[in-house]
Amino acid sequence: MKKVLVSAPGKLLLFSDHAVVYGKPCIVTAINQRLTVTISENNEGTTHFETGNNGTRFVEAALIVGSKQLAVSRKGFTITTISEFSGKYGFGSSAAVTVATVKALSDFNNKSLTNDEFFSLSFAAVRKIQPKASGFDVAASVFGGTLWYEKEKPPQALAVDWKDVALVVGYSGVKADTPTMVEQVAGLQAQNPQKFAKLLTAMEKLVEQAKQALVVKDWQRVGILMNYNQEYLRDLGVSTEKLEALISAAKHAGAFGAKLSGAGGGDSMIALVSNDKKEIVEKAITEAGGEVVSITPDEEGVRLESV
Repeated sequence: MKKVLVSAPGKLLLFSDHAVVYGKPCIVTAINQRLTVTISENNEGTTHFETGNNGTRFVEAALIVGSKQLAVSRKGFTITTISEFSGKYGFGSSAAVTVATVKALSDFNNKSLTNDEFFSLSFAAVRKIQPKASGFDVAASVFGGTLWYEKEKPPQALAVDWKDVALVVGYSGVKADTPTMVEQVAGLQAQNPQKFAKLLTAMEKLVEQAKQALVVKDWQRVGILMNYNQEYLRDLGVSTEKLEALISAAKHAGAFGAKLSGAGGGDSMIALVSNDKKEIVEKAITEAGGEVVSITPDEEGVRLESV
């Protein structure tokens, strides 16, 4: 029986949360926590899903888009998904399972695609479920590494040397609903378009500075910019008391900077720390009521695994 196993990484959004939805650039990194999709041939002529909580809707969308564009059948196999991370953390499980499914389908049918083609198909599949998706999470899962990303433009790889620092993730205990938070921010734009435009401009300038600071390893500056980014997110109304408590605890414990990561309203915060402060910051986040999730940034994108 033919079988193909593919894995794709989760992501952390480092800068420009929400602004990326409105066409502003963001910086995102792929993390070592991965989601795997296995396609196994069966003799039943139907498709079976063994996806648990790992985004059956997105798997189905990936099959619909992928089979049409690749001109292949989407029947006669079993799809199994396994994730190293919980969907509650906000690591982009929907994007990861979509990307992994598209690659598994193409490899199962011996179709060779470039990463740009994988991105295009995967993003189209995600947009069937989330029409307002910006695609940064899809880009992270496809290309890996640390990326500069703007909607409708090819992602740019950033050469960031992370060896002297770590990203500490603290889960707030609340699973956020990304589409709801995106709609909430859109409501703010409608209520006060001038204020909203100013915030977007400020975040665009900030992410440009962050790009430069990351590449030259000016970690003090990166941390300060993370703190500024968090202030803008607070102004957008997407932070929460719990996230603020975890962020404050991390900074008081010696982090260079800290902010929420993603849509807000829950999910996770991230703190940039020197390696010697990592355990201290992790302890502080735990004592503040957060759940520390171990990750490393700048990981490889979607890949074929050994069966």
